[in-house]
Amino acid sequence: MVTPGRFTLQEFPLQCGVVLPQVEVVYQVYGELNSRHSNAILYPTSYGAQHTDVNWLVRPGGILDPNRWCVVMVNMFGNGLSTSPSNYPAVAQPGVYFTHYDNVRAQQALVTQELGIDQLALVYGWSMGAQQGYHWGALYPDRVQRIAALCGTAKTTDHNKIFLYSLRAALTSDPTWNGERFEGTPDRGFHTFAQIYASWAASQAYYRAKPYLDWGYDSLEDYILRGWEAGYRQRNPHNLLAMIDTWLRCDVGDNPVYQGDYAKAIGSITAKTLVMPATTDLYFTPEDCKAEAALIPNTEYRPIPSIWGHRAGNPYQNPEDEAFIQRAIAALLTQ
Repeated sequence: MVTPGRFTLQEFPLQCGVVLPQVEVVYQVYGELNSRHSNAILYPTSYGAQHTDVNWLVRPGGILDPNRWCVVMVNMFGNGLSTSPSNYPAVAQPGVYFTHYDNVRAQQALVTQELGIDQLALVYGWSMGAQQGYHWGALYPDRVQRIAALCGTAKTTDHNKIFLYSLRAALTSDPTWNGERFEGTPDRGFHTFAQIYASWAASQAYYRAKPYLDWGYDSLEDYILRGWEAGYRQRNPHNLLAMIDTWLRCDVGDNPVYQGDYAKAIGSITAKTLVMPATTDLYFTPEDCKAEAALIPNTEYRPIPSIWGHRAGNPYQNPEDEAFIQRAIAALLTQ
């Protein structure tokens, strides 16, 4: 396995007002740049994920084929690889947080300064990755030809915020939370966190169908414990809170460029944009995604017909939705 790249920026100003002496962006490249550097695809990570968790779709014959495309998978701030509370104590202090404005500015420096890429053929993102894709399109319209935004919005809705508040409450209600930090492993917090996440991540029809029984889980409780809780227990709880804070603050217009003008920001996206919610997503509903698609000048709205809810956008173990997404991305990349 190729060692991930590490790109360092000195004296990096966060949107929250804190200047960090340095930040590090960890990334992995799959495939090779062509002679014109015109085949680059950027794939920002999603909530809780590191690049090794979501790189399954970057494979020959997959959704993103490294034999044709140079795929740069970049870890967002707070995910435990790039600068995060777990590896940089200064960002674990009260009042310090990351935004997608921070993520995308650092990624733009990586792409242009480190990798020598002037324009991306595609920014492909699922969930919080889609949020970053929208920010790329608004902040650097001349550097992005296409955006594939799967199961994500350019601005976090109030309904979505309630979900995030519940996740934060689940973790910080644990006895190990002292009001600023965890003093131990939040066992109760992780357990409640996983139950909340699992309930929102897939649809009611998904749980009626019980596909997890075919994957070696013997009950719903077993699925939540081993399929959800075990995964989140691998993450530092301070990092989970940091990514919640980023998600909560997602607003493509809330930055010095657009100064709070969301409509102007999303209307400034010139890239050919594919908006792909799942028809049963409870986080980023098709109604919310369709409303945003109407504000983007050059867009196609193409929902994924699926019972998998939010998980349809990352269709591991889900060949039907994978095939649907693969066809859509292939068509987008010919435009």
